[in-house]
Amino acid sequence: MSPTPDRPARKPLHLNAFLMSVGHHEAAWRLPESPATTGTGTAHYQNLARIAERGKLDSVFLADSPVQHGDPGRRPVSKLEPTVLLTALAAVTSHIGLIATASTSYNEPFNLARRFNSLDHVSNGRAGWNIVTTAGADAARNFGLDDTPLHRERYRRAAEFVDVATKLWDSWADDAVVADKEAGVHARADRVRPIGHRGEFFRVDGPLNVERSPQGYPLLVQAGSSEDGKDFAARYAEAVFTAQQTLEEGTAFYKDVKRRALAFGRDPDGIKILPGIVPVIGDTEAEARELDAELDRLIVPEYAKRQLAQRLRIAPDDLDLDAELPEDIPTEDEIEGAKSRYTLIVELARRERLTVRQLIGRLGGGRGHRTFAGTAEQIADTIEHWYVSGAADGFNIMPAVLPSGLEAFVDRVVPILQERGLFRTEYTGTTLREHYGLPRPANRLFDTAGQDTAGQDTAGQGAAGHEAAGLVEAR
Repeated sequence: MSPTPDRPARKPLHLNAFLMSVGHHEAAWRLPESPATTGTGTAHYQNLARIAERGKLDSVFLADSPVQHGDPGRRPVSKLEPTVLLTALAAVTSHIGLIATASTSYNEPFNLARRFNSLDHVSNGRAGWNIVTTAGADAARNFGLDDTPLHRERYRRAAEFVDVATKLWDSWADDAVVADKEAGVHARADRVRPIGHRGEFFRVDGPLNVERSPQGYPLLVQAGSSEDGKDFAARYAEAVFTAQQTLEEGTAFYKDVKRRALAFGRDPDGIKILPGIVPVIGDTEAEARELDAELDRLIVPEYAKRQLAQRLRIAPDDLDLDAELPEDIPTEDEIEGAKSRYTLIVELARRERLTVRQLIGRLGGGRGHRTFAGTAEQIADTIEHWYVSGAADGFNIMPAVLPSGLEAFVDRVVPILQERGLFRTEYTGTTLREHYGLPRPANRLFDTAGQDTAGQDTAGQGAAGHEAAGLVEAR
């Protein structure tokens, strides 16, 4: 699958490294070479960020949740707050983008907008926000609620949350700060203004107490694939992290989100689709499969069965390790959180007639993301195949084991993609938006002629401003 004269060059694909503890496989921590603990240290993650930057990857990504996931007696579960950790990564890198998950369900727009604006300043324009709506009663109970808000309510809140955050990021004009020592004027008062937001969920006066950041505002990322999630992505996201098991599913998702983006008045190329892939790399295919099998052998079945039962909203005793999934499990309509991932897991089990034990093995590496064991050439082939087939603009790389899996990908797979003309050999920009080939957004509250556009945007409504930024449906 090397380049040929009749295969014209395409836009370079995008690669993000999803960094998770000592690897995405739940048993990775049990390997002899894995560090025993990494949850509360920075050196491990700084090393990973340097490796990813050595490979010229677009970005690194840290997931997050406002609840403890998993059993700390069985595997590492500690997580530092990701925007704090990313400031430590910014200090030891100079180009690679820095993306963090933050929930719209259990944050407030002002604090979160300030946090990401600060990260964008600290990193000189490399911040990204993965926007999620958090499900699960266990998370709700950490914030004084008895249960998760309804799915559609969470997405309505998320939409208003993004509207408020972007207005706060735009509450300073780009030319607000003049720093005129002779005149004694640091910033022009008429170029900093309140936002006066009054909506269903939030009342925020503003302005933000930090000036507009190098990127205008951070790259907006989204990871939900339910119907509401795809609509949200098509309206707001500039990159989408998704889980697809087959090329057909990937192509259908890609076309669907791009079509929805077009319907909302956006350029479909302004939203990058990055499916997750868990590469397990060996010198030979047999070696890669043996490493994959070794990791699966280290899974503790009873623990994994409890996790699967929790995902399926059934009792662990209803699952037999050596039988297929029971027929009487909830439908997607009965699931209030992570609907698309629930459906992906059930369809995978049904399609391949997997026993619970086999399903646990398939989910151990990527929790529903596609796992591929093979040589570096085979990994590059499958990435290229999905890319040229119109199923992806790039990939969310999820190494089963860290740091070795990331090192193998950067040192062995990336050079093949570079040789084929599919991936950059050097950074050509300095900001995360430049890496993704996306423009710096115009300021929605101050037009390019320097005029205050406050009168064009009523309190609690952001359509005019979002249209200017290319983020919501054209009227």
